[in-house]
Amino acid sequence: MSTYVYGITHASHSLSKDVHGVGDPPEPVRVLRQGQLAAIVSDAPEELRPKRRDLLAHQRVLDAAGEDGVVLPIRFASVSPDDETVTTVLAERADHLLERLRVLEGKAEYNLKANHNEEAVLRLVVADNDEIRSLAEANRQAGGGSQEDKVRLGEMIAAALQTREAADAELLQRELGPAAEAVSAAPPSTGWLANLSFLIDRASAAQFLDAVDQLRRQQPHLELRVNGPLPPYSFVDDASEHAESAGEAFGTAADQTIA
Repeated sequence: MSTYVYGITHASHSLSKDVHGVGDPPEPVRVLRQGQLAAIVSDAPEELRPKRRDLLAHQRVLDAAGEDGVVLPIRFASVSPDDETVTTVLAERADHLLERLRVLEGKAEYNLKANHNEEAVLRLVVADNDEIRSLAEANRQAGGGSQEDKVRLGEMIAAALQTREAADAELLQRELGPAAEAVSAAPPSTGWLANLSFLIDRASAAQFLDAVDQLRRQQPHLELRVNGPLPPYSFVDDASEHAESAGEAFGTAADQTIA
């Protein structure tokens, strides 16, 4: 039976016996201990797909495990051939994994996604750009302006909005970064001007959230969505050279505690 791996923690970590994970029906979750380390695992379902049910189950296991202390989360669908392979990896990588646990003790990830309020940011770029404002007024007085002028105005506004997006993404990192132990920016994606993850000391979480609220008040053209506390997916390691060996052990997805 293959072993599904949720995360890695200290051997002293405890977990409620009624926690269940992925699968239909959900598989009971158990703890494999090796030296000072432990892996949170369950039997792997025969067919595993990224269905909402199993994605949520994976997250629930990590949330439950995190209540008793730091856990290095492993990405969804990480499967090892068997329990012995998991404990072998723990033994071989003990020094490195213990160091990562030490660094992340008492920390959580907060993800912030930002977008523009379209009407509010449009007013800002028009107010801040004399050329856009003049052309818009000229078009209005001309009953809408020529097709060429309309196209030119649209292009100018699009360029100004793109510039504003980049400036606001930098603003978010500049204003919120000092409250975090580390910041990780996701690759640009459609629909968000910024997708940032912040590593926050749990004792300072309230101050970080207050800083986000202050930005909302100061920059009403920004729509900010915060999700957390989360397992520190984006910060479990910055040593990508370890990914290959762990990937061999955890099959369908590389061991993300070290990727």
